[in-house]
Amino acid sequence: MTSINGLQFAKMVEMGSHHLHQNADYVDSLNVFPVPDGDTGTNMNLSMTSGAKETERNAQEHIGLTAQAFSKGLLMGARGNSGVILSQLFRGFSKQIENEAEVNVKQFADALKYGVDTAYKAVMKPVEGTILTVAKDAANAAVEHIEDSSDLTALLEIIVEEAKASLKRTPDLLPVLKEVGVVDSGGQGLVYVYEGFLACLKGEDLPEKVVMHSMDDLIMTEHHRSIQGFMNSEDIEFGYCTEFMVKLDSGKLHDQPFDEATFRQDLSELGDSLLVISDDEVVKVHIHTEEPGDALSYGQKYGSLTKMKIDNMREQHSDIMNRHETSTSKPVQHKYAIVTVTMGEGIAELLKSIGASAVIEGGQTMNPSTEDIVKAIQEIGAEKVLILPNNKNIIMAAEQAAEVLEIEAAVVATKSVPEGLAAILAFNPEATVEKNAKAMLQAASAIKTGQVTYAVRDTSIDGVTIHKDDFMGIAQGKITSSDSSLESVTKNLISSMIDEEDEIVTIIYGEDVTSEEAEKVSEYVEEQFEHVDIELYAGKQPLYPYIISVE
Repeated sequence: MTSINGLQFAKMVEMGSHHLHQNADYVDSLNVFPVPDGDTGTNMNLSMTSGAKETERNAQEHIGLTAQAFSKGLLMGARGNSGVILSQLFRGFSKQIENEAEVNVKQFADALKYGVDTAYKAVMKPVEGTILTVAKDAANAAVEHIEDSSDLTALLEIIVEEAKASLKRTPDLLPVLKEVGVVDSGGQGLVYVYEGFLACLKGEDLPEKVVMHSMDDLIMTEHHRSIQGFMNSEDIEFGYCTEFMVKLDSGKLHDQPFDEATFRQDLSELGDSLLVISDDEVVKVHIHTEEPGDALSYGQKYGSLTKMKIDNMREQHSDIMNRHETSTSKPVQHKYAIVTVTMGEGIAELLKSIGASAVIEGGQTMNPSTEDIVKAIQEIGAEKVLILPNNKNIIMAAEQAAEVLEIEAAVVATKSVPEGLAAILAFNPEATVEKNAKAMLQAASAIKTGQVTYAVRDTSIDGVTIHKDDFMGIAQGKITSSDSSLESVTKNLISSMIDEEDEIVTIIYGEDVTSEEAEKVSEYVEEQFEHVDIELYAGKQPLYPYIISVE
């Protein structure tokens, strides 16, 4: 094959994404450097999945246009250091070929090289022995061999071969990896992407998934324990992994034009591990800092903030170490805790992944008591706590719990899971309890919430006739539609909630909904509302087949 077009490249992206997805857990197991600020495999997988979805929606024969869609999807979904770097590799790649209908061996190799240059520029202090090195070595090998063959498949074989060789060399560049006996996690993730590309061009099945057996799991656990043992929590200089996006505002840019280099330089004074990437609409930021509030405030000078996420890496490190201590060890003392309530295993995991310290099981038909909430908070051993009830029927119990606690506590009166998710993302570990409660409630109030459930009896409300066992669409607490078809009610509900100003639709599907059914709803939203990004989660919640948020 001497050249590929956009449709062929879209298939490569699909296979690269799928191969990374299959092995995300293994990549996570390698995530030991430099501090525990997230799971590399998970972050790269989510980033690549976002890119693949955008590519699938916008695939065209013109490879430049298809690559642009891939780059845009990666940018919007980029998470963590490696996810952001991955997005930069293909941002430069797509920029290099944006005017090409097809690309040959030389153009593909040159685009990879340009992508590497773009990624290195995005990182304030590039570290060798990481995904950057693997990408650079693979691209250099491609450029060196473009005269040897006009076959793109042969070129991809060289790229994969060199990427694997470079990955094996990463411990020689990073002593901390050699000490533990692992290769770089981000580099391993990139190898899986390139292997998927190659399998697609060769028309072969993907390489086998890495299966982690019990002994391997034990070994990897020991690796993780050992590397964390090289540092103390207090030795982490910049303790908060902070990620956010800035939606550029033309009004603010009139007084202060945006310049990526200046933006990056100014933020670099607040911490390290800085990554800044931007296009004409948004700026994506990842930084380790002691003052996350200052970083957010700086970004806000240029526009509105979205997709904010702040992780306390000292607490993450302490938790990792604590899991390997004996049962007689003293519990870790947390400065701040967020305690929330929900039903559904998937929703609980989602809440924990963005910062919830504890999730109490409860909801519409099972409201936790004041005592339940107090006990959950006491078990954490925090100095300060924010309580998110996520249900109007639980707010009073939460307020009573806050009153009887002997620590500083406040209730953020969230009335739904989407409000709870939005509130947690607005949490600032540097702010007071009072300021956090106010800011988090404000973030929650900006979310539009929808739910789909079923009727337990015949009735008529707000002009809507409802029959027993029919499904009901509820938007902001008001019943908007009812029908025997779950799919119909869900589509009508979402359509009624979205307007031109909205950017993100989150769909959380329940325990009685299959992933195929949920994907059909997601595809409908993609087709009908091209201006929004869609996030789909398996919440596994009872009673409510779908919980929707629009922002």
